[in-house]
Amino acid sequence: MHFIGWGLVVGALAGATVALFRLFIAHMLAWIQGIYAHPSWPSLAVVLVLGIVVSIIAAVLLRQEPNISGSGIPQVEGQLQGTMEFHWWGILWRKFVAGVLAIGSGLFLGREGPSIQLGAAIGQGVAAGRHESGSERRVLIAAGAAGGLAAAFNAPIAGVMFVLEEVYHNFSPLVWMSSLASAVAADYVSMRVFGLTPVLHITYAHSLPMNQYWHLVVLGIILGLLGLLYNATLLSLPRWYGHLPIPRVAQGVVPLLLIIPLGFWMPQVLGGGNGVILNLGGQIPVLSALCLLFVVRFVFSMMAYGSGLPGGIFLPILTLGAVLGALYGVAMVRLGLLPQQYVVNLMIFAMAGYFAGISKAPFTAILLITEMVGNLGHLLPLAVVSLVAYVTTDIFGGQPIYAALLNRMTVPESLSQLHHPVTFEVPVFAGSTLDMHQVRDFTWPTGSLLVEIRRGERRLVPQGAAMIRAGDTLVVMTDGSRQARVRAVIGGAAARPLTE
Repeated sequence: MHFIGWGLVVGALAGATVALFRLFIAHMLAWIQGIYAHPSWPSLAVVLVLGIVVSIIAAVLLRQEPNISGSGIPQVEGQLQGTMEFHWWGILWRKFVAGVLAIGSGLFLGREGPSIQLGAAIGQGVAAGRHESGSERRVLIAAGAAGGLAAAFNAPIAGVMFVLEEVYHNFSPLVWMSSLASAVAADYVSMRVFGLTPVLHITYAHSLPMNQYWHLVVLGIILGLLGLLYNATLLSLPRWYGHLPIPRVAQGVVPLLLIIPLGFWMPQVLGGGNGVILNLGGQIPVLSALCLLFVVRFVFSMMAYGSGLPGGIFLPILTLGAVLGALYGVAMVRLGLLPQQYVVNLMIFAMAGYFAGISKAPFTAILLITEMVGNLGHLLPLAVVSLVAYVTTDIFGGQPIYAALLNRMTVPESLSQLHHPVTFEVPVFAGSTLDMHQVRDFTWPTGSLLVEIRRGERRLVPQGAAMIRAGDTLVVMTDGSRQARVRAVIGGAAARPLTE
Protein backbone atom coordinates (compact mmCIF):
# COMPACT_ATOMS: atom_id res chain seq x y z
CA MET A 1 0.00 0.00 0.00
CA HIS A 2 2.88 2.35 0.76
CA PHE A 3 4.28 2.28 -2.77
CA ILE A 4 0.85 2.24 -4.39
CA GLY A 5 0.13 5.54 -2.66
CA TRP A 6 3.39 7.08 -3.81
CA GLY A 7 2.82 5.60 -7.26
CA LEU A 8 -0.43 7.58 -7.43
CA VAL A 9 1.44 10.76 -6.45
CA VAL A 10 4.14 10.18 -9.06
CA GLY A 11 1.51 9.37 -11.70
CA ALA A 12 -0.53 12.49 -11.01
CA LEU A 13 2.57 14.69 -11.30
CA ALA A 14 3.75 12.85 -14.42
CA GLY A 15 0.28 13.08 -15.96
CA ALA A 16 0.09 16.84 -15.41
CA THR A 17 3.59 17.38 -16.80
CA VAL A 18 3.08 15.21 -19.88
CA ALA A 19 -0.37 16.71 -20.55
CA LEU A 20 1.22 20.15 -20.58
CA PHE A 21 3.99 18.78 -22.82
CA ARG A 22 1.38 17.44 -25.28
CA LEU A 23 -0.56 20.69 -25.28
CA PHE A 24 2.48 22.82 -26.05
CA ILE A 25 3.54 20.47 -28.86
CA ALA A 26 0.05 20.36 -30.37
CA HIS A 27 -0.34 24.15 -30.36
CA MET A 28 3.12 24.77 -31.77
CA LEU A 29 2.68 22.12 -34.49
CA ALA A 30 -0.72 23.53 -35.49
CA TRP A 31 0.82 27.01 -35.70
CA ILE A 32 3.75 25.86 -37.83
CA GLN A 33 1.48 23.85 -40.16
CA GLY A 34 -0.66 26.93 -40.59
CA ILE A 35 2.40 28.89 -41.72
CA TYR A 36 3.40 26.17 -44.18
CA ALA A 37 -0.13 26.00 -45.56
CA HIS A 38 0.13 29.60 -46.81
CA PRO A 39 3.48 29.81 -48.60
CA SER A 40 4.98 33.26 -49.06
CA TRP A 41 8.31 35.01 -48.59
CA PRO A 42 7.39 36.17 -45.06
CA SER A 43 6.37 32.63 -44.08
CA LEU A 44 9.66 31.31 -45.48
CA ALA A 45 11.54 33.86 -43.38
CA VAL A 46 9.58 32.85 -40.27
CA VAL A 47 10.32 29.13 -40.60
CA LEU A 48 13.99 29.79 -41.43
CA VAL A 49 14.44 31.93 -38.34
CA LEU A 50 12.50 29.43 -36.26
CA GLY A 51 14.68 26.54 -37.43
CA ILE A 52 17.89 28.41 -36.59
CA VAL A 53 16.62 29.61 -33.19
CA VAL A 54 15.38 26.14 -32.21
CA SER A 55 18.68 24.56 -33.24
CA ILE A 56 20.64 27.09 -31.16
CA ILE A 57 18.47 26.59 -28.07
CA ALA A 58 18.63 22.80 -28.46
CA ALA A 59 22.42 22.95 -28.88
CA VAL A 60 22.81 24.97 -25.68
CA LEU A 61 20.57 22.60 -23.70
CA LEU A 62 22.29 19.51 -25.13
CA ARG A 63 25.69 20.90 -24.23
CA GLN A 64 24.50 21.49 -20.67
CA GLU A 65 22.85 18.06 -20.39
CA PRO A 66 23.74 15.55 -23.16
CA ASN A 67 21.39 12.92 -21.71
CA ILE A 68 18.28 14.75 -22.93
CA SER A 69 19.25 13.64 -26.44
CA GLY A 70 16.99 11.26 -28.37
CA SER A 71 13.98 9.54 -26.92
CA GLY A 72 15.26 9.18 -23.37
CA ILE A 73 14.16 5.54 -23.06
CA PRO A 74 17.71 4.11 -23.25
CA GLN A 75 18.75 6.59 -20.58
CA VAL A 76 15.94 5.45 -18.30
CA GLU A 77 16.89 1.81 -18.92
CA GLY A 78 20.51 2.62 -18.05
CA GLN A 79 19.43 4.42 -14.90
CA LEU A 80 17.33 1.47 -13.73
CA GLN A 81 20.20 -0.92 -14.51
CA GLY A 82 22.60 1.20 -12.48
CA THR A 83 24.88 2.05 -15.41
CA MET A 84 23.81 5.69 -15.78
CA GLU A 85 22.89 8.46 -13.36
CA PHE A 86 21.37 11.92 -13.82
CA HIS A 87 20.23 14.98 -11.92
CA TRP A 88 16.45 14.79 -12.21
CA TRP A 89 15.65 18.51 -12.29
CA GLY A 90 18.18 19.28 -15.01
CA ILE A 91 16.76 16.47 -17.15
CA LEU A 92 13.15 17.47 -16.48
CA TRP A 93 13.10 21.10 -17.55
CA ARG A 94 15.63 20.80 -20.36
CA LYS A 95 13.91 17.78 -21.90
CA PHE A 96 10.57 19.56 -21.67
CA VAL A 97 11.75 22.74 -23.39
CA ALA A 98 13.92 21.07 -26.04
CA GLY A 99 11.29 18.40 -26.72
CA VAL A 100 8.52 20.92 -27.29
CA LEU A 101 10.69 22.95 -29.66
CA ALA A 102 11.97 19.98 -31.67
CA ILE A 103 8.71 18.04 -31.98
CA GLY A 104 6.56 21.16 -32.28
CA SER A 105 8.70 22.34 -35.20
CA GLY A 106 7.22 19.55 -37.30
CA LEU A 107 10.09 17.07 -37.17
CA PHE A 108 9.15 13.40 -37.45
CA LEU A 109 9.75 12.73 -33.76
CA GLY A 110 7.44 11.20 -31.16
CA ARG A 111 6.40 12.56 -27.79
CA GLU A 112 6.31 9.18 -26.03
CA GLY A 113 10.05 8.72 -25.37
CA PRO A 114 10.45 12.19 -23.89
CA SER A 115 7.25 11.60 -21.89
CA ILE A 116 8.77 8.44 -20.41
CA GLN A 117 11.96 10.29 -19.46
CA LEU A 118 9.94 13.18 -18.01
CA GLY A 119 7.92 10.74 -15.91
CA ALA A 120 11.07 8.92 -14.77
CA ALA A 121 12.64 12.24 -13.76
CA ILE A 122 9.56 13.06 -11.69
CA GLY A 123 9.74 9.64 -10.04
CA GLN A 124 13.40 10.28 -9.24
CA GLY A 125 12.52 13.69 -7.86
CA VAL A 126 9.87 12.23 -5.55
CA ALA A 127 12.35 9.58 -4.42
CA ALA A 128 14.93 12.29 -3.71
CA GLY A 129 12.39 14.24 -1.71
CA ARG A 130 11.67 11.14 0.37
CA HIS A 131 15.39 10.29 0.63
CA GLU A 132 14.76 6.91 -0.98
CA SER A 133 17.65 4.88 -2.40
CA GLY A 134 18.34 1.48 -3.89
CA SER A 135 15.38 -0.60 -5.04
CA GLU A 136 12.78 1.80 -3.57
CA ARG A 137 14.19 4.62 -5.67
CA ARG A 138 14.16 2.47 -8.80
CA VAL A 139 10.53 1.50 -8.19
CA LEU A 140 9.49 5.16 -8.17
CA ILE A 141 11.53 5.88 -11.31
CA ALA A 142 9.88 2.94 -13.08
CA ALA A 143 6.46 4.11 -11.88
CA GLY A 144 7.15 7.56 -13.28
CA ALA A 145 8.16 6.08 -16.63
CA ALA A 146 4.90 4.09 -16.78
CA GLY A 147 2.92 7.20 -15.94
CA GLY A 148 4.71 9.17 -18.64
CA LEU A 149 3.80 6.71 -21.39
CA ALA A 150 0.25 6.33 -20.08
CA ALA A 151 -0.29 10.09 -20.27
CA ALA A 152 1.38 10.37 -23.69
CA PHE A 153 -0.99 7.90 -25.35
CA ASN A 154 -3.84 7.50 -22.84
CA ALA A 155 -2.76 3.86 -22.62
CA PRO A 156 -2.23 2.93 -18.94
CA ILE A 157 -1.95 -0.85 -19.34
CA ALA A 158 0.51 -0.52 -22.22
CA GLY A 159 2.49 1.98 -20.16
CA VAL A 160 2.88 -0.54 -17.35
CA MET A 161 3.67 -3.39 -19.74
CA PHE A 162 6.30 -1.38 -21.58
CA VAL A 163 8.13 -0.59 -18.36
CA LEU A 164 8.05 -4.22 -17.25
CA GLU A 165 8.83 -5.77 -20.63
CA GLU A 166 11.28 -3.29 -22.12
CA VAL A 167 12.58 -0.84 -19.51
CA TYR A 168 12.75 -2.55 -16.10
CA HIS A 169 12.87 -6.21 -17.24
CA ASN A 170 11.36 -7.27 -13.93
CA PHE A 171 7.82 -8.46 -13.17
CA SER A 172 8.02 -8.10 -9.38
CA PRO A 173 4.67 -7.34 -7.69
CA LEU A 174 6.06 -4.17 -6.14
CA VAL A 175 7.09 -2.70 -9.48
CA TRP A 176 3.91 -3.92 -11.16
CA MET A 177 1.50 -2.40 -8.63
CA SER A 178 3.41 0.86 -8.23
CA SER A 179 3.62 1.32 -11.99
CA LEU A 180 -0.06 0.46 -12.42
CA ALA A 181 -1.06 3.02 -9.79
CA SER A 182 1.08 5.64 -11.48
CA ALA A 183 -0.25 4.83 -14.96
CA VAL A 184 -3.88 5.00 -13.82
CA ALA A 185 -3.34 8.35 -12.09
CA ALA A 186 -1.45 9.79 -15.08
CA ASP A 187 -4.08 8.57 -17.52
CA TYR A 188 -6.87 10.11 -15.43
CA VAL A 189 -5.14 13.50 -15.41
CA SER A 190 -4.47 13.27 -19.15
CA MET A 191 -8.07 12.32 -19.94
CA ARG A 192 -9.30 15.31 -17.95
CA VAL A 193 -7.35 17.47 -20.40
CA PHE A 194 -7.79 15.61 -23.71
CA GLY A 195 -11.08 13.77 -23.21
CA LEU A 196 -12.06 10.11 -23.47
CA THR A 197 -11.59 9.60 -27.21
CA PRO A 198 -8.67 7.19 -27.90
CA VAL A 199 -5.58 8.79 -29.41
CA LEU A 200 -5.91 6.78 -32.64
CA HIS A 201 -9.63 6.20 -32.80
CA ILE A 202 -10.03 4.29 -36.07
CA THR A 203 -13.22 2.43 -36.86
CA TYR A 204 -13.81 -0.36 -39.34
CA ALA A 205 -16.98 -2.19 -40.25
CA HIS A 206 -15.74 -5.74 -40.72
CA SER A 207 -13.50 -8.05 -38.70
CA LEU A 208 -10.89 -9.98 -40.64
CA PRO A 209 -12.31 -13.46 -41.36
CA MET A 210 -10.28 -16.56 -40.49
CA ASN A 211 -9.77 -17.49 -44.14
CA GLN A 212 -7.80 -14.25 -44.56
CA TYR A 213 -5.42 -14.89 -41.65
CA TRP A 214 -2.67 -16.02 -44.00
CA HIS A 215 -2.21 -12.33 -44.77
CA LEU A 216 -1.21 -11.82 -41.14
CA VAL A 217 1.65 -14.29 -41.47
CA VAL A 218 2.94 -12.77 -44.71
CA LEU A 219 2.56 -9.25 -43.35
CA GLY A 220 4.31 -10.21 -40.11
CA ILE A 221 7.32 -11.58 -42.02
CA ILE A 222 7.55 -8.41 -44.13
CA LEU A 223 7.32 -6.22 -41.03
CA GLY A 224 9.99 -8.25 -39.24
CA LEU A 225 12.41 -7.93 -42.16
CA LEU A 226 11.75 -4.21 -42.54
CA GLY A 227 12.18 -3.87 -38.78
CA LEU A 228 15.71 -5.22 -39.17
CA LEU A 229 16.34 -2.58 -41.83
CA TYR A 230 14.96 0.12 -39.53
CA ASN A 231 17.22 -0.91 -36.65
CA ALA A 232 20.33 -1.20 -38.84
CA THR A 233 19.72 2.23 -40.34
CA LEU A 234 19.00 3.88 -36.99
CA LEU A 235 22.13 2.44 -35.38
CA SER A 236 24.32 3.61 -38.27
CA LEU A 237 23.13 7.23 -38.07
CA PRO A 238 25.84 8.49 -35.65
CA ARG A 239 28.48 7.31 -38.11
CA TRP A 240 26.76 9.12 -41.00
CA TYR A 241 26.34 12.33 -39.01
CA GLY A 242 29.97 12.03 -37.91
CA HIS A 243 31.07 12.95 -41.44
CA LEU A 244 29.49 16.41 -41.11
CA PRO A 245 31.75 19.32 -40.07
CA ILE A 246 29.23 20.27 -37.38
CA PRO A 247 29.57 19.73 -33.61
CA ARG A 248 27.32 16.96 -32.32
CA VAL A 249 25.16 19.27 -30.20
CA ALA A 250 24.48 21.51 -33.24
CA GLN A 251 23.56 18.78 -35.74
CA GLY A 252 19.87 19.40 -35.10
CA VAL A 253 20.11 22.29 -37.56
CA VAL A 254 20.25 19.74 -40.41
CA PRO A 255 16.72 18.28 -40.06
CA LEU A 256 15.29 21.60 -38.89
CA LEU A 257 16.33 23.25 -42.16
CA LEU A 258 15.69 20.30 -44.47
CA ILE A 259 12.13 19.93 -43.15
CA ILE A 260 11.26 23.40 -44.51
CA PRO A 261 10.79 22.48 -48.20
CA LEU A 262 8.86 19.36 -47.15
CA GLY A 263 6.64 21.51 -44.94
CA PHE A 264 5.65 23.75 -47.83
CA TRP A 265 5.08 20.69 -50.06
CA MET A 266 3.27 18.35 -47.61
CA PRO A 267 2.40 20.22 -44.38
CA GLN A 268 -0.15 17.55 -43.41
CA VAL A 269 2.56 14.90 -42.88
CA LEU A 270 4.60 16.92 -40.37
CA GLY A 271 4.94 15.87 -36.73
CA GLY A 272 5.05 12.54 -34.93
CA GLY A 273 2.35 10.96 -37.07
CA ASN A 274 -1.00 11.04 -35.24
CA GLY A 275 -2.65 12.97 -38.05
CA VAL A 276 -1.13 10.76 -40.74
CA ILE A 277 -2.51 7.60 -39.13
CA LEU A 278 -5.97 9.10 -38.61
CA ASN A 279 -6.06 10.32 -42.22
CA LEU A 280 -5.14 6.85 -43.45
CA GLY A 281 -7.95 5.43 -41.34
CA GLY A 282 -10.38 7.77 -43.07
CA GLN A 283 -9.21 7.32 -46.65
CA ILE A 284 -6.48 5.04 -48.00
CA PRO A 285 -4.39 6.68 -50.78
CA VAL A 286 -3.34 4.94 -53.96
CA LEU A 287 -0.33 2.64 -54.04
CA SER A 288 2.14 5.17 -55.47
CA ALA A 289 1.18 7.78 -52.85
CA LEU A 290 1.66 5.23 -50.06
CA CYS A 291 5.13 4.33 -51.38
CA LEU A 292 6.09 8.01 -51.47
CA LEU A 293 4.69 8.56 -47.97
CA PHE A 294 6.68 5.64 -46.57
CA VAL A 295 9.95 6.84 -48.12
CA VAL A 296 9.41 10.41 -46.90
CA ARG A 297 8.46 9.35 -43.38
CA PHE A 298 11.35 6.86 -43.15
CA VAL A 299 14.05 9.24 -44.40
CA PHE A 300 12.97 12.30 -42.43
CA SER A 301 12.34 10.38 -39.20
CA MET A 302 15.85 8.88 -39.44
CA MET A 303 17.32 12.30 -40.17
CA ALA A 304 15.55 13.87 -37.19
CA TYR A 305 16.40 11.16 -34.66
CA GLY A 306 19.98 10.77 -35.86
CA SER A 307 20.67 14.44 -35.21
CA GLY A 308 20.38 13.86 -31.46
CA LEU A 309 17.48 16.26 -30.94
CA PRO A 310 15.12 15.32 -28.08
CA GLY A 311 12.30 13.23 -29.49
CA GLY A 312 11.18 9.63 -29.71
CA ILE A 313 10.78 6.95 -32.37
CA PHE A 314 7.74 5.28 -30.81
CA LEU A 315 5.04 7.15 -32.71
CA PRO A 316 7.06 7.41 -35.94
CA ILE A 317 7.41 3.61 -35.85
CA LEU A 318 3.65 3.21 -35.49
CA THR A 319 3.12 5.63 -38.38
CA LEU A 320 5.49 3.70 -40.63
CA GLY A 321 3.75 0.48 -39.60
CA ALA A 322 0.35 1.94 -40.53
CA VAL A 323 1.68 3.02 -43.93
CA LEU A 324 3.19 -0.44 -44.53
CA GLY A 325 -0.07 -2.13 -43.56
CA ALA A 326 -2.04 0.09 -45.92
CA LEU A 327 0.54 -0.43 -48.65
CA TYR A 328 0.37 -4.22 -48.29
CA GLY A 329 -3.42 -4.16 -48.20
CA VAL A 330 -3.77 -2.00 -51.31
CA ALA A 331 -1.28 -4.21 -53.18
CA MET A 332 -3.24 -7.35 -52.23
CA VAL A 333 -6.48 -5.70 -53.36
CA ARG A 334 -4.95 -4.87 -56.73
CA LEU A 335 -3.82 -8.51 -57.04
CA GLY A 336 -7.34 -9.68 -56.25
CA LEU A 337 -6.22 -11.46 -53.06
CA LEU A 338 -7.96 -9.26 -50.48
CA PRO A 339 -11.35 -7.52 -50.33
CA GLN A 340 -11.03 -3.73 -50.14
CA GLN A 341 -12.90 -3.53 -46.83
CA TYR A 342 -10.07 -5.19 -44.88
CA VAL A 343 -7.28 -2.75 -45.76
CA VAL A 344 -7.94 -0.64 -42.66
CA ASN A 345 -7.74 -3.77 -40.52
CA LEU A 346 -4.28 -4.60 -41.86
CA MET A 347 -3.18 -1.02 -41.31
CA ILE A 348 -4.05 -1.31 -37.61
CA PHE A 349 -2.44 -4.74 -37.23
CA ALA A 350 0.75 -3.60 -38.97
CA MET A 351 1.32 -0.86 -36.40
CA ALA A 352 1.65 -3.50 -33.69
CA GLY A 353 3.71 -5.86 -35.86
CA TYR A 354 6.24 -3.24 -36.92
CA PHE A 355 6.67 -2.02 -33.36
CA ALA A 356 7.03 -5.61 -32.06
CA GLY A 357 9.68 -6.41 -34.67
CA ILE A 358 11.72 -3.29 -33.90
CA SER A 359 11.40 -3.16 -30.12
CA LYS A 360 10.97 -6.93 -29.53
CA ALA A 361 8.24 -6.06 -27.03
CA PRO A 362 5.18 -7.88 -28.46
CA PHE A 363 2.98 -7.65 -25.36
CA THR A 364 3.42 -3.89 -25.27
CA ALA A 365 2.67 -3.69 -29.01
CA ILE A 366 -0.60 -5.60 -28.66
CA LEU A 367 -1.83 -3.65 -25.64
CA LEU A 368 -0.70 -0.30 -26.97
CA ILE A 369 -2.59 -0.56 -30.24
CA THR A 370 -5.63 -1.97 -28.47
CA GLU A 371 -5.78 1.00 -26.10
CA MET A 372 -4.85 3.65 -28.67
CA VAL A 373 -7.42 2.45 -31.21
CA GLY A 374 -10.02 1.72 -28.53
CA ASN A 375 -11.19 -1.68 -29.78
CA LEU A 376 -10.80 -5.08 -28.10
CA GLY A 377 -12.07 -6.99 -31.11
CA HIS A 378 -8.72 -7.44 -32.81
CA LEU A 379 -6.55 -8.97 -30.07
CA LEU A 380 -6.00 -12.27 -31.92
CA PRO A 381 -4.87 -10.77 -35.26
CA LEU A 382 -2.70 -8.27 -33.40
CA ALA A 383 -1.08 -11.15 -31.53
CA VAL A 384 -0.50 -13.15 -34.73
CA VAL A 385 1.17 -10.28 -36.59
CA SER A 386 3.25 -9.25 -33.57
CA LEU A 387 4.42 -12.80 -32.88
CA VAL A 388 5.39 -13.46 -36.51
CA ALA A 389 7.25 -10.14 -36.76
CA TYR A 390 9.04 -10.85 -33.47
CA VAL A 391 10.09 -14.34 -34.52
CA THR A 392 11.26 -13.10 -37.92
CA THR A 393 13.44 -10.45 -36.30
CA ASP A 394 14.76 -12.93 -33.74
CA ILE A 395 15.70 -15.52 -36.37
CA PHE A 396 17.98 -12.99 -38.04
CA GLY A 397 19.55 -11.90 -34.76
CA GLY A 398 17.81 -8.56 -34.40
CA GLN A 399 18.29 -6.74 -31.08
CA PRO A 400 15.65 -4.72 -29.24
CA ILE A 401 16.27 -1.22 -30.50
CA TYR A 402 16.29 0.49 -27.09
CA ALA A 403 18.71 -2.07 -25.62
CA ALA A 404 20.97 -1.61 -28.66
CA LEU A 405 20.88 2.17 -28.25
CA LEU A 406 21.70 1.85 -24.54
CA ASN A 407 24.60 -0.45 -25.36
CA ARG A 408 25.95 2.17 -27.78
CA MET A 409 25.75 4.79 -25.03
CA THR A 410 27.31 2.88 -22.13
CA VAL A 411 29.79 0.29 -23.37
CA PRO A 412 32.02 2.63 -25.43
CA GLU A 413 32.12 5.09 -22.54
CA SER A 414 33.21 2.36 -20.11
CA LEU A 415 35.80 0.96 -22.50
CA SER A 416 37.22 4.38 -23.31
CA GLN A 417 38.39 4.67 -19.71
CA LEU A 418 40.61 1.59 -20.08
CA HIS A 419 44.09 2.43 -21.40
CA HIS A 420 45.48 -1.11 -21.00
CA PRO A 421 42.39 -3.31 -20.72
CA VAL A 422 42.73 -6.72 -19.08
CA THR A 423 40.12 -9.33 -18.17
CA PHE A 424 40.02 -11.70 -15.23
CA GLU A 425 37.57 -14.25 -13.84
CA VAL A 426 35.96 -14.37 -10.41
CA PRO A 427 34.03 -17.44 -9.15
CA VAL A 428 30.90 -16.80 -7.08
CA PHE A 429 30.48 -18.92 -3.93
CA ALA A 430 27.28 -19.85 -2.09
CA GLY A 431 26.36 -17.44 0.66
CA SER A 432 28.59 -14.66 -0.65
CA THR A 433 27.44 -11.07 -1.03
CA LEU A 434 26.93 -11.54 -4.77
CA ASP A 435 25.03 -14.83 -4.50
CA MET A 436 21.38 -14.26 -5.58
CA HIS A 437 22.18 -10.60 -6.23
CA GLN A 438 21.08 -8.65 -9.30
CA VAL A 439 23.87 -7.08 -11.34
CA ARG A 440 22.50 -3.57 -10.85
CA ASP A 441 22.26 -3.97 -7.07
CA PHE A 442 26.02 -4.23 -6.60
CA THR A 443 28.25 -1.16 -6.67
CA TRP A 444 30.90 -2.18 -9.17
CA PRO A 445 34.32 -0.57 -8.67
CA THR A 446 35.09 2.50 -10.76
CA GLY A 447 36.85 1.59 -13.99
CA SER A 448 35.51 -1.97 -14.10
CA LEU A 449 33.09 -3.56 -16.55
CA LEU A 450 31.26 -6.87 -16.10
CA VAL A 451 31.38 -8.28 -19.62
CA GLU A 452 30.05 -11.83 -19.17
CA ILE A 453 28.48 -14.27 -16.71
CA ARG A 454 29.47 -17.89 -17.30
CA ARG A 455 26.99 -20.44 -15.97
CA GLY A 456 28.15 -23.92 -16.88
CA GLU A 457 28.22 -24.08 -20.66
CA ARG A 458 26.10 -20.94 -21.01
CA ARG A 459 27.43 -17.45 -21.67
CA LEU A 460 25.09 -14.75 -20.34
CA VAL A 461 25.03 -11.06 -21.21
CA PRO A 462 25.16 -9.19 -17.88
CA GLN A 463 21.99 -7.08 -18.08
CA GLY A 464 21.16 -5.04 -15.00
CA ALA A 465 18.30 -7.37 -13.99
CA ALA A 466 20.43 -10.53 -14.40
CA MET A 467 20.66 -12.60 -11.22
CA ILE A 468 24.12 -13.71 -10.11
CA ARG A 469 24.12 -17.21 -8.60
CA ALA A 470 26.53 -19.42 -6.73
CA GLY A 471 28.64 -21.37 -9.21
CA ASP A 472 28.73 -18.53 -11.74
CA THR A 473 32.01 -17.20 -13.05
CA LEU A 474 32.17 -13.45 -13.60
CA VAL A 475 34.34 -12.13 -16.42
CA VAL A 476 35.45 -8.59 -15.56
CA MET A 477 37.35 -6.06 -17.66
CA THR A 478 39.39 -3.26 -16.15
CA ASP A 479 42.57 -1.28 -16.68
CA GLY A 480 45.81 -3.09 -15.89
CA SER A 481 46.76 -0.46 -13.33
CA ARG A 482 43.52 -1.07 -11.41
CA GLN A 483 43.37 -4.84 -11.67
CA ALA A 484 44.55 -5.64 -8.14
CA ARG A 485 42.11 -3.25 -6.45
CA VAL A 486 39.16 -4.19 -8.64
CA ARG A 487 39.86 -7.92 -8.20
CA ALA A 488 40.05 -7.47 -4.42
CA VAL A 489 36.68 -5.70 -4.24
CA ILE A 490 34.75 -8.05 -6.53
CA GLY A 491 36.56 -11.14 -5.29
CA GLY A 492 35.70 -10.25 -1.71
CA ALA A 493 32.02 -9.88 -2.58
CA ALA A 494 32.04 -13.25 -4.37
CA ALA A 495 34.05 -15.17 -1.75
CA ARG A 496 32.81 -17.69 0.79
CA PRO A 497 31.44 -16.09 3.97
CA LEU A 498 33.89 -16.20 6.87
CA THR A 499 31.33 -17.95 9.09
CA GLU A 500 31.62 -21.21 7.11
